[in-house]
Amino acid sequence: MGKIAQPKIELAVAVGASSAFPPVLSPVELDLSGFTFEPGTGDDLERPPFTQKMVLSDGGVYDNMGIETAWKCHRTILVSDGGAKMAAEEKPHSDWLRHSIRVLDVIDNQVRSLRKRQLIEAFKARTEHDGTYWGIVTNIADYKLTDSLSCPFEATQKLAQVATRLSAVPGKLQEQLINWGYAVCDAALRRHVDPTIAKPKGFPYAGGVG
Repeated sequence: MGKIAQPKIELAVAVGASSAFPPVLSPVELDLSGFTFEPGTGDDLERPPFTQKMVLSDGGVYDNMGIETAWKCHRTILVSDGGAKMAAEEKPHSDWLRHSIRVLDVIDNQVRSLRKRQLIEAFKARTEHDGTYWGIVTNIADYKLTDSLSCPFEATQKLAQVATRLSAVPGKLQEQLINWGYAVCDAALRRHVDPTIAKPKGFPYAGGVG
């Protein structure tokens, strides 16, 4: 469709579009009729009606880790994955609605797994890209650092089970999640990107990861 230079769209609208998870919160419709696209910045959709109205859903529908654009433009890629695999169900539902949701979850789970494997193999090869990956379900011990921040696997797995939701998260839980993200990011960077990075003096918040 192309690029709009300095679009006058409120940040809250952009955040809303990014949070438009289908089917309940999606789609978000944007009227682009008053904007001008820069010539030559688009591809085969640089024309009406595509340049007049956008119908948007959460970008995770296409690329849950959001790396494709960065992958095309940069060599060093740092991937932070906040998604967890779907849980096992002892008694899967058979009604059409919940069964359809489960099938979509299976598809999403497989795409995540394939993308992660491709990333790791590309990082190992170091032919076109380097970087590192860390996820909310990662075991920090897998980085084999002797001085990583203390993050017991049992505690971090409990944090990984915190559901994504629109309601408020208790302050203590927020601090534990931030601490966990900080620690695993540090371990991944010092292990696979730059071993000279100084070890952190501690967690951002007291109490560690729980």
